[in-house]
Amino acid sequence: MRRRTFLAAVPGAALLPGSVIAEPQQDSTRVSSGQGAPGPGQGGAPQPEIPSLPKRWEVGADRFLRPDVTAGDRPVGASFASRTAAYGLNGAAGTAHPLATQAGIDILRQGGSAVDAAIAINACLGFLEPTSSGIGGDAYAMIWDPKQRKVVGLAGSGASPRGLSLETVRARARGGALPPLGAVTVSVPGAVDAWWTMHQRYGRLPWAQLFEPAIAHAEAGVPVPDIIAYYIRRSMAAFRRPGNGIEETANALRTYGLADGRGPAAGQVFRNPDLARTYRAIAKGGRDAFYAGDIARVVDRYFKRIGGWLRFEDLAAHRSEWVEPHQTSYRGVDVYALGANTQGIATLQMLNILENFDLGDAGFQSPLSIHLQAEAKRLAYEDRARFYADPHFSQVPVEWLISKEYAQARAKLIRPGRILDPVYPGQAPSHGDTTYFSCADKDGMMVSMIQSNFRGMGSGLVADGLGFMFQDRGQLFSLKDGHPNIYAPGKRPFQTIIPGFATRGGDPWMSLGVMGGDMQPQGQTQIIVNRVDYGLEIQSAGDAPRWHHEGSSQSMGEDAAGLGPCGLLRLETGVPAATRQRLAEIGWTIGEPDGGFGRYECVEHRMDGATRVYAAASEMRADGCALAY
Repeated sequence: MRRRTFLAAVPGAALLPGSVIAEPQQDSTRVSSGQGAPGPGQGGAPQPEIPSLPKRWEVGADRFLRPDVTAGDRPVGASFASRTAAYGLNGAAGTAHPLATQAGIDILRQGGSAVDAAIAINACLGFLEPTSSGIGGDAYAMIWDPKQRKVVGLAGSGASPRGLSLETVRARARGGALPPLGAVTVSVPGAVDAWWTMHQRYGRLPWAQLFEPAIAHAEAGVPVPDIIAYYIRRSMAAFRRPGNGIEETANALRTYGLADGRGPAAGQVFRNPDLARTYRAIAKGGRDAFYAGDIARVVDRYFKRIGGWLRFEDLAAHRSEWVEPHQTSYRGVDVYALGANTQGIATLQMLNILENFDLGDAGFQSPLSIHLQAEAKRLAYEDRARFYADPHFSQVPVEWLISKEYAQARAKLIRPGRILDPVYPGQAPSHGDTTYFSCADKDGMMVSMIQSNFRGMGSGLVADGLGFMFQDRGQLFSLKDGHPNIYAPGKRPFQTIIPGFATRGGDPWMSLGVMGGDMQPQGQTQIIVNRVDYGLEIQSAGDAPRWHHEGSSQSMGEDAAGLGPCGLLRLETGVPAATRQRLAEIGWTIGEPDGGFGRYECVEHRMDGATRVYAAASEMRADGCALAY
């Protein structure tokens, strides 16, 4: 029997050293739900009683949870894939909302570039998906420039207010960290200037034309899809909660709460005429309308009124940066990431570590494969928390962190049959909610772009009559003396939002992203591994069950406390029961699926002889879709 066939035929528990093909013992301290336990009459130790399962989806319930029921059978492709990728010759787009995807395709059909489409998409998402995006937040992009035949990067990240001191920030800290809401977490929004900067270099259509779809939707209103409605209502509940630290909530509740302040139900029509007026001003006046015109003056007056710190001068001083992406190779694929103040190089660190192991031989969704990936994450995230920061304020040892030599040394710490404990960052040599979208045009330009207000909808603050919420990105500053990410006035906080890009043989391959705070490098790594090591195509690579590791000994302002020295390894329901059991047996604390596994969009570039073909993929974890033409 061939080795690969044998691996596919045995239980996942047999893939770790020291394991045997036998009935696994249930460990109630490690597995939280008993999913996958054998039923009566199957032998083994006595099993806990299986709880009764719902017979129908009850009215008003968010989910109909039946872990014993899997998706229907597709006649081709991976058994767990939700759909087929969209194929086209002239352009493609994938976003978290169908109307945003349609807007991007329409802009491409009108002769716009992929950058034009990306701006139109992002403007639409600021209205359609306010839970993950908006012009009160930051934006990053990687662009395949077909003329230069290279990946270029753009960092649209805003700085903290110059008038907000470290002493004031510390006085408002909770438990040694910044609070999640309120004016102390607000930094300068960078998205609009990022759009403008991209358009100045790569735009084809008039700037104002790019805002027409978003303005039309915001004025006419749209029915809110299920997932977005769910998260708006969760945010509204948080903003109404007493003692939340938000200086003023009336504007947010009026803008997003609808008549009762609780937010829209699924399918309920939502409008935002204030945002439409703001977009009209930006369409007419360009980026200066936002950073040096009437919008900036309204922002200044608002923060003075509520006792916040963001000022006209902070907005006027903001500029985006063109940056050179960092790069590593992974089994013949070149993977790119943005440095600056983002967590992008964590993806490169994880892949460099994993390259030292034969994941293909371990097997898809096997305990060994997930164990190795999770350990690589833990090692990379210790460095993430220790070293990543704004390079204008700190010397970040990026080249050392993403070097193959350092990865080899870190990989030697990993043991296949047990968890590394404790885990520390390396010794350097001397010297959050997000939306992602991807689009491509007929000339071969591809845009990988990510944009966010950070946690939830943001800080809870909406300036008078402007219709958008300010980000709470400042929560990710450290307050520890000597830390490279320690708060300082005019400094950019650590960023979780990262676009992804990969090339093969010098040609563009994938423009990809996985939204969702600290899940983003973990998700990107799983997509690359699924495609490179396990041969999955663009759609099934995203539909495959995911893992998400939470917690580390080094905190970055978002890690949950009390998770133990090894953190919490959450596995989606689709991960095989034998894999779940074996991971628990070697010491992983297994957590329930909580919806925090990211949301993936991707456009793939391929050649059919001399003809360019695009494939676009979206997934079931978001409300969106992918289209191509």
